Amino acid sequence: MSTLVTFFTRRRGRRRWHATDILAYLYLLIGVVVMFGPVLWLVLSSFKTPAALLEFPPTLLPLAQKTVVVPGYAEPLRLFDVTMADGSIRRLAQVRRVGLQAQMVDPAGPDEIIRVHIDQRSEVRHFRLATENYTEAFLRFNFAIYLRNSVVVTVTATLITLLINSMAAFALSKYRFRGRNAIFLIIISTLMIPISVILVPVYLVITQVGWVNNLWGVIIPAAATPTGVFLLRQYMLTIPDELLDSGRIDGASEWRLYWQIVLPLAAPALAVLAIFSVMWRWNDFLWPLIVLTRSELFTLQVGLAAFQGELQIQWHYVLAMTVLTLLPITLVFALLQRFITTGIASTGVKG
Repeated sequence: MSTLVTFFTRRRGRRRWHATDILAYLYLLIGVVVMFGPVLWLVLSSFKTPAALLEFPPTLLPLAQKTVVVPGYAEPLRLFDVTMADGSIRRLAQVRRVGLQAQMVDPAGPDEIIRVHIDQRSEVRHFRLATENYTEAFLRFNFAIYLRNSVVVTVTATLITLLINSMAAFALSKYRFRGRNAIFLIIISTLMIPISVILVPVYLVITQVGWVNNLWGVIIPAAATPTGVFLLRQYMLTIPDELLDSGRIDGASEWRLYWQIVLPLAAPALAVLAIFSVMWRWNDFLWPLIVLTRSELFTLQVGLAAFQGELQIQWHYVLAMTVLTLLPITLVFALLQRFITTGIASTGVKG
């Protein structure tokens, strides 16, 4: 533990704080707040009650008003600290409110009704996680169906993307043929084409194939990505050609060279592309919204948008479902993040 503390409190000067130390830690602190502050706010807000979400000014922690069970009343009553006429403060429970006047009782002696002005009281609040936001949302929101569809689309599309892009990168990096560089430039140039330009042509193709309201219509159109081809091709250029020549001398087929030599050596780049693909497919909203119109085929992003589209938006459920949609992609990133630096740093080494 002491080693960890020493690591995070390192200074340029051995004993005294240097100006650069202060600036560096201030810069890192601002970066942490900017990056993780909104995520922390989202997670904490997902555990707030509907009333707490509408408060102004808002609070960071999920706070809820305390309630108390009072004999003679079927429902728990809300607690308030009331400033009495003599300046003393009493903790009373509200029975009902009529305009600016509230009828309140002492939980210890509920027989007497005490009438107070609402400006004389303040809520008694405590830290409480509204876990019912998650449990009740499952009853109102087809989360399991949407989760299954998103997992199927993401996993299948990622596997197809890795296969197609790696085969294209293998051919463009290890084979010598006329027009190789021109083909590569054409593939890279497609990055400059906005997605909105090709939406209509791609939709017409999907319609002719019969994949409207079909998960294959979401999976296949974006299976081959120019970013993936570029990333893998640049990484495979760093693999020595002598390894493949040795395999050919031993009688290995081109498929075996690709499957048993190139792919294992390109594992870091494949992991980086897998992370990117999972993020792209999991967060994709526009294309599934166009292709899918039946609710039982919705992915999480489309289903969540449909849930928000009701006449009255219940933000506590929306926030809870949003947090759940972030968990799978966070786990994937946590498992594969060690490959990111290696994979990206190794691309572009050899032209």
